[in-house]
Amino acid sequence: MAENRDFMNRRLHSLLGVVPIGIFLIQHLTVNFFATRGAEAFNAAAHFMESLPYRIFLEIFIIFLPILFHAIYGLYIVFQGKSNTTRFGFFRNWMFLIQRITGVYLLIFIAWHVWQTRVQASFGADVNYDMMADILSSPFMLVFYIIGVLSATFHFSNGLWSFLVSWGITVTPRSQRIATYATAVIFVALSVVGMSALLSFINPDLANM
Repeated sequence: MAENRDFMNRRLHSLLGVVPIGIFLIQHLTVNFFATRGAEAFNAAAHFMESLPYRIFLEIFIIFLPILFHAIYGLYIVFQGKSNTTRFGFFRNWMFLIQRITGVYLLIFIAWHVWQTRVQASFGADVNYDMMADILSSPFMLVFYIIGVLSATFHFSNGLWSFLVSWGITVTPRSQRIATYATAVIFVALSVVGMSALLSFINPDLANM
C-alpha cells in the first residue's frame, strides 16, 4: 500500500511539474519577454495578466498549490537520497543530481520572488517594469535572478525528460536519446527568452543586440 501511494505521488509530482507548473513557467517567461520591447509593452502585458478574471482562484489552485506540492514532495525525494545509477548512465546521473540541486535553489528563489512581487503588490506596490529594473539594479540580485531563471528552465526541461520516461512515453533507448536532444533545445530556447528579459530590465539596448 505504501509503495503504491509513493508511486502515485511520484507520478503526480512529475505531472504537476509539466502541467500546470511548466505551462505557467512558459507563460511567465513570455510575459517577461515583453520587456525586450520596452517598459510600456511589459507593463501592458503584466497588467493584462493581473486583470484576468478569477485571477486569485487561478493563482491559488493552478499555480501556488501545485508548486507547493511539487516543492514539498520534491524535497522528500531529495532527502530520500535514492540514486538512479543502476537505471541510467553517467550523463543521466549528473542530470539527476543537477535536477535536485536546482529544485532546492528554486524553492528559495521562488519564495523570494513571490515576496518581492506578489506580496509587495498586496501592500500597494506596483508590479511593473520599474520594480523589476530596481530589483535587478543590484549586482547580487541580478546574479540571484540569472541563476534562478537558468535553474527554472533546466529543472523544467530535464523534468520533462523524466516525465516522458516515468509515464511510459519514451521507453526505448532511441526515444530517450531523441527526448534528450529535444529537451536540450527547449532548455536553450527558454533560457534565451529568460536571459533576454533580464538584460532588458538592466540595459534595454544590450538585449536587442
